Amino acid sequence: MNRLSSTHSIKSLRTLLAMTLLSVLLLPFTSCMETTGEEDEYADWQQRNDDYFQKLYDATSKKIAAGDKSWKIIKCFSLPDYNVNYTASSTDNIIVHVVDSSKSASGSPLYTDSVKVNYLGRLMPTAQHPQGYVFDKSFTGDYSIDTAQPSVFKVSGVVDGFATALQHMKIGDRWEVYIPWKLGYGETKSGSIPAYSTLVFDMQLRGYYRANYQKGESDAKTGSWATE
Repeated sequence: MNRLSSTHSIKSLRTLLAMTLLSVLLLPFTSCMETTGEEDEYADWQQRNDDYFQKLYDATSKKIAAGDKSWKIIKCFSLPDYNVNYTASSTDNIIVHVVDSSKSASGSPLYTDSVKVNYLGRLMPTAQHPQGYVFDKSFTGDYSIDTAQPSVFKVSGVVDGFATALQHMKIGDRWEVYIPWKLGYGETKSGSIPAYSTLVFDMQLRGYYRANYQKGESDAKTGSWATE
């Protein structure tokens, strides 16, 4: 009985040692597998984003030249006007695809205004995320203008590319906006957004607030939300 117990103990010990050794050997491999996806997805991220935006810029320029009114190239509001002392580049602009154009006569928000916006933000397409990784959205499920509750924030509180789009939109406009990383978060990572990321927003302006907005004579002193 003692001999059998002793033999069993030795076998158990050998099995335990073998399993431990196998775990140690597999640990680096497992860790590599866990991180490879992210490393591959964002490898050469700056160059890939530069190439992605430039190709889109070139294609959009051709569409505009051919008379396509559903695409726009808009210079960032915070940059100087084009002149002999200022050499423009493609990344000084945002690219806009007009999904739905409003007939509102409300005008556009100013940099100092607050806005109500429905939006979904994603990165450029990758193998792991063919439609682009969604890093933020103001609504749940599929977008519906009837059920989505817009986010409220200041135009001055968002990145330059987003602020540029807002200052050219009318209430009801729905745009797909492509923002180069220089007009987004630049060389800095922000949450789940890697540095050097092109930002792609599906956004719809629902309203804006201006302190002296005159919707009607009675509102002239208090200000009000323009929503149509």
